[in-house]
Amino acid sequence: MSEYYNNQRTPKNCYTKGQTEPFKLSRSKIDSFLKCPRCFYIDRVLGTGQPPGFPFALNSAVDHLLKLEFDIHRAAGSKHPLIEKYGVDAIPAAHKDLNIWRENFKGVQFLHKPTNLYVFGAIDDLWINSKGEYIVVDYKSTSKDEEITTLNKDWQDGYKRQMEVYQWLLRQNGYKVSETGYFVYCNGDTDKAAFDAKLEFDITLIPYVGDDSWIEKVLFDIKKCLESDVLPASGEDCDYCAYFYARKGHE
Repeated sequence: MSEYYNNQRTPKNCYTKGQTEPFKLSRSKIDSFLKCPRCFYIDRVLGTGQPPGFPFALNSAVDHLLKLEFDIHRAAGSKHPLIEKYGVDAIPAAHKDLNIWRENFKGVQFLHKPTNLYVFGAIDDLWINSKGEYIVVDYKSTSKDEEITTLNKDWQDGYKRQMEVYQWLLRQNGYKVSETGYFVYCNGDTDKAAFDAKLEFDITLIPYVGDDSWIEKVLFDIKKCLESDVLPASGEDCDYCAYFYARKGHE
């Protein structure tokens, strides 16, 4: 396997061992490393990424509409009805850099000097409470039969890490950040007599107390991985590696 990848062209955005310029590392690539260091290495060092997934156009539409809705209250300095409903001490924050922080491939950025990794991630929204603490808010949308009030599934751990990276990025930029972030969770309602050209959602607000203490160690682990000449082991639950080895065994 290593011989195959060593013969491939390495794209310009991949890591070169010993490079002195900062290496851009997105929030999603941090999660990729945690899921499977081997796939991460093949992607960021050897230049072959995992097969891309299909775009979630409906999810993107929901995100866009939520941003527009919260922006109305941001401009007015008022509470959104969802914030009122759940009794949260917050209003949408009117920060001058919010549009940049929301932009993919830009987002909130920070150069971690000990590793020379330039970490970035695009947030969905930012609120602020009466203590002057910024609150990270993430939008999620799905369609499940059950009411979504907690993040208690194993696959939702990635959502929690996502929020913690955003909190960490804002703190590294010198901002006072609340430990509690919120997920605005939109659940499509399929229990309707007819479609009538509209999809309705049940929306819940789920608080989450983040802990970003794991990030520092992981950044050092990532740098060590990038500098290695050896392919790391696969993640225990990596479907991509499992498929590769299963196929290889039948060739």
